[in-house]
This record gives sequence, C-alpha cells and structure tokens, in this order.
Amino acid sequence: MAMEENSKEDYRLAAIMFTDIVGFSRMMERDENKTLSVLKEHNRIIQNIVKECGGNVIKTIGDAFLIDFKNTVNSVKCGLKIQEELNKFNDGKAFDDKLYIRIGIHLGDIWFFENDALGDGINIASRLQSLSE
Repeated sequence: MAMEENSKEDYRLAAIMFTDIVGFSRMMERDENKTLSVLKEHNRIIQNIVKECGGNVIKTIGDAFLIDFKNTVNSVKCGLKIQEELNKFNDGKAFDDKLYIRIGIHLGDIWFFENDALGDGINIASRLQSLSE
C-alpha cells in the first residue's frame, strides 16, 4: 500500500497509529491459506474504518498498519471502531479462529521522506502497540 505522493520533504505533528495482529506468525504456521484469508478481511476492515475516520494509511508492513491522523480524537475513535468491528468478526468463532490486534497511538513528529515515513513519533507508537494487551 503506497502513501500519498509527497514531492518534497514534509515534517509535521501527527497522531500516529500503529497496529499489529496478535500471534500472526503462529497463525501462518498453523494454516497459511486460512490466515491469508483472515488477513484480507483484517485489511478491509482497517482500511474502511481509517478512511471513515479521516486517517491516511502511510504503509502496511506485513500484518501491521502505519496510519496518521490530523488529530488525536479521530485516531482514538478509529481505534475503538476497529476493535468494535473485530469483536463482531470474532463473535461465535472458536478461540483459535479469532482475530486480535494491538493498537498504539502517539502524538508526535513525523517525517515524510522519499515515499517513507520516519521519526520518533512512529517508533513510540510502535512501542506502545507492542506493550498493549
């Protein structure tokens, strides 16, 4: 997934969201085809809700999303909506078939540089995601 075109360097404050599927490697080891199908649904859910909440998907990294928002309120609303939608997806499924993600949100500076995003803001959002339950 490509981020929006930036013809020059862009440095700004953003609400940064980092998401990651819990146990994705284990899921792939158990059943690749099923996991890829679940990943496709996961991606659809996140992309639709991010768009609805005014966010911008900067990039995907395997089963993870890096997203920026213009404000923290929209980023938190988006995270809650994603969790609500995943709860609906998980309803009635066996434990091993459920999809859980971790979400980290941080307000920080972000550099857009040569079709990538860099900065401590992203690193902190990623660390917060890894610490969440």
